[in-house]
Amino acid sequence: MGTQARTSNTTSINQLNIALMLISCVVAMFVPFQLFLFSYAFLGPAHYLTEISWLHKRHFFTKGRHDWWLLSGLGAIAAAVLLVVGSGYKGLPDPTKFNTAITVFAFGSALILMLVEKARDRVLGLALVITLSLLTVNVKLFIAVMIALFVPTLIHVYVFTGFFIIYGALKERSRSGYWSFCVFLLCPLVFLFVQPQTTVPSQHVLETYWNYFGLVNRTLLGIATPRSQTEMDQAVRTVFGSPAGLMIMRFIAFAYTYHYLNWFSKTSLIKWHRMPRRGLALLSVLWLSCIGLYLYDYGLGFKVLMCLSLMHVYLEFPLNHVSIIGIFRELTASRRLRQVREETLVLR
Repeated sequence: MGTQARTSNTTSINQLNIALMLISCVVAMFVPFQLFLFSYAFLGPAHYLTEISWLHKRHFFTKGRHDWWLLSGLGAIAAAVLLVVGSGYKGLPDPTKFNTAITVFAFGSALILMLVEKARDRVLGLALVITLSLLTVNVKLFIAVMIALFVPTLIHVYVFTGFFIIYGALKERSRSGYWSFCVFLLCPLVFLFVQPQTTVPSQHVLETYWNYFGLVNRTLLGIATPRSQTEMDQAVRTVFGSPAGLMIMRFIAFAYTYHYLNWFSKTSLIKWHRMPRRGLALLSVLWLSCIGLYLYDYGLGFKVLMCLSLMHVYLEFPLNHVSIIGIFRELTASRRLRQVREETLVLR
């Protein structure tokens, strides 16, 4: 593909993404809870399956062929902890801090596996990461919640997506990419000032969201775990009916929906769909099976796919590091280029 054709394709993709952001933003204003549950159940599994397949073809952006076993195993452990806690088992010492240590270890390990190739250096690096992750057991509860709860959720779908967008814009020196990033940052701000009347969710939607995702909203709103029916009723009213609760839900629905749409909008660029027909057919069957689970019982689908969801988050960590490092490299390169130009002008 020539430079002009590639630039045109990049511009078209950025324009499409701006449209998808605006659509996600508008729909999230009116039906935030419904939009989130739909996106999570229908778009989420397709995203997990296709991204893991795409990452596998690129060796998960690590130096070793089998590095993904460590990251996927940690994701499975984190999912198991959450499922055990959700089942009412009280034997774990502190599930929040336990998963904080796992997440820190996975994120740090991903950096080592991405940068280091020699076995001895890898062992030393992983030992350092293990030490750091064990130290997080003693961090304040606020920090533990930020890591254990928000890294696999809002940081993954919004912050890391933002990194991908700005990295692509810097790498391509794309004006449309910069506009895309600006729209991405501005959409959540709209929820502060534009708060139309929402469509009242059904009782099924309310119960489903509260049971499986309400912890994120309660934490953002600073609501402690309800200890009485009165506290429960007040928490429900705050999450589902208060201006602050609706604003937060709109942001969550927007972030998740666009995160999934962003992945599928870049099909022509990253070519995640380039695979044998059998592989594509298998992924399609698995995706339809996931949807079937959610339609049969949303809670069952959530529990069954939790492992796949967290595995895809952890397996994406090396790619997150690639984008973060890439941003710094591009910014440094731009700064050096400006310095060269300024020195050239002075010499003239």
